[in-house]
Amino acid sequence: MSSQPLWQPSPNNVKATNLTAFMAAVERSWGGRHEDYASLHSWSVAEPEKFWRSLWDFTGVIAETQGAEVLRDPDKMPGAVWFPDARLNFAENLLRCRDETPALVFRGETGVRRTLSHAALYALVSRLSQALAAAGVRPGDRVAGYLPNIPEAVAAMLATASLGAIWSSCSPDFGIQGVIDRFGQIEPKILFATDRYFYNGKSIDCLPNVTAVADRLPTVARIILLPYDEAETFPGGVGPGQKLQDFIAPHPAGEIAFQPFPFNTPLYILFSSGTTGAPKCIVHGAGGTLLQHLKEHVLQSDVKPGDRVFYFSTLGWMMWNWLVSGLAAGATILLYDGSPFHPDGDTLFKFADDEAMTHFGTSAKFIDAVKKAELRPRDHHQFAALRAMLSTGSPLVAESFDYVYANVKSDLCLSSISGGTDIVACFVAGNPNGPVWRGEIQAPCLAMDVAVFDPDGNPITGEKGELVCRRPFPSMPVGFWADDDGAKYRAAYFERFPGIWCHGDWAEITEHGGIIIHGRSDATLNPGGVRIGTAEIYRQVEQIDAVEEALAVGQDWDGDVRIVLFVRLRAGVTLDEGLIAGIKSKIRTGASPRHVPAMVLQVADIPRTKSGKITELAVGDIIHGRPVRNVEALANPEALDHFRDRVELNG
Repeated sequence: MSSQPLWQPSPNNVKATNLTAFMAAVERSWGGRHEDYASLHSWSVAEPEKFWRSLWDFTGVIAETQGAEVLRDPDKMPGAVWFPDARLNFAENLLRCRDETPALVFRGETGVRRTLSHAALYALVSRLSQALAAAGVRPGDRVAGYLPNIPEAVAAMLATASLGAIWSSCSPDFGIQGVIDRFGQIEPKILFATDRYFYNGKSIDCLPNVTAVADRLPTVARIILLPYDEAETFPGGVGPGQKLQDFIAPHPAGEIAFQPFPFNTPLYILFSSGTTGAPKCIVHGAGGTLLQHLKEHVLQSDVKPGDRVFYFSTLGWMMWNWLVSGLAAGATILLYDGSPFHPDGDTLFKFADDEAMTHFGTSAKFIDAVKKAELRPRDHHQFAALRAMLSTGSPLVAESFDYVYANVKSDLCLSSISGGTDIVACFVAGNPNGPVWRGEIQAPCLAMDVAVFDPDGNPITGEKGELVCRRPFPSMPVGFWADDDGAKYRAAYFERFPGIWCHGDWAEITEHGGIIIHGRSDATLNPGGVRIGTAEIYRQVEQIDAVEEALAVGQDWDGDVRIVLFVRLRAGVTLDEGLIAGIKSKIRTGASPRHVPAMVLQVADIPRTKSGKITELAVGDIIHGRPVRNVEALANPEALDHFRDRVELNG
């Protein structure tokens, strides 16, 4: 382990962060001085009512009634109730700015660039809100988006939230059954869609899928077609569909009559990946989502008014919801739609430079891919405004930390973050006042009582175990859709350790107080009774030039479990005995002899979810002869064929 951090903020930078200003505000309100993040975190966990009240005031939450009571039934998990008397409107908090500065900047892979000012966004939301109300949308109704990452998608979500209705979305690369598996459960009244999108240089026609989806969603009363490009020429319509401009034409822009709703009013329905069955429909409340995102943007990421924040995401991933909340922090939101590698791996870095990006958010897989391609963005770009780079989706390995500081920018806060759709937020994230240590997530998020438990429920440090949260937090789900007694919700998170949120990540707390995620605990390997995180193997294998990507599973074998490693190799490379020996040697010396796979097999592709996460569980089902229950959840379901009926696994 390195004895020195990769990055440390300068004293002047620390003085200027939102986090430092927040510490001073806490001291003025409650007394006591917090010299560092660890002290503030300890206080925030011990005094959650004071912390969340302080955050509410510091970020200027707009609400009709703040309510004196912050937390009711704090010892119930689940069951705690946050701000029971407060009433607010989520959209109002994101639309607080109404000037001519940019709210949204959109770039498509075709080169199209569009900008919406705060004033223009407000006006569009006003017209959409009126049109939705005229179409019969009422509080609690569901409005669905089957859309690319365009500005009008943000406006449609905000208009939905302004009415107290519930927004849910899928990206247009979801197939018909994948959409029905999700929207069919929640019965939307309105469907926003588009006629086409672009990916990897291709124009993909969406109209057949939109028509088929609408035919199988009997509750949809109207389809609204949004333009990918302002110059778009739509066909005559899709069934009962109409163009956005026709939908809003009778409604001139004006003041939005934001109706305040209770703190836990449902805002979003997000979906689990669905790779082990029908997707879970996770309902998130407006107040909890707003507060958690304000904390993570303003304090954990140091987003300030006028910053330009980007996260590479689609509408099928929670990071889209997270990104859009940056509007509440006064940021300009940068949207990109298309392949991040079209026409080449420099696309997003060029976007960052062109738009004076301050926060560059992406996936660990993207960073690994550009590292494999040996790109050196710092040779071609200035990144003058860039202060932070954020990564999530899978563990960011130590070598990728090295790559960013050597080849992107040496002076930035590299924040690996981790949480999930389940909480529409993070458990562990950045700390702009603290150092970045190689391979480590910087810190547990403020007011999140994060720990790592051994199998008996004891907290451990420096060892691997289950990532848990021991106290309630505002963005715990309102519940699962149609789970009236809460049984499915409790079983998902509270069955392993009663009264404790068990997240399903295999993690470790380091000597620096940082966190390393070693993969999903349901994909953890268990040869000889020793639990091994798959990320530990991937870290070693993906340092080998010949290997593009790897996937490890445990195969039941001879009364035990043996590790089988599948590798996708560079073009033109074939797996031979020498490469297999090199892979095993790298794993043995870089991890341990117990990590060495019993078999290494080559595959042409590796299956992944729509958000880019590899799916060990689906492959495990395939090699054990079990059906994969929801192939529609996969971005490339045809990749499963590479694992089926492998004769090598039978002997």
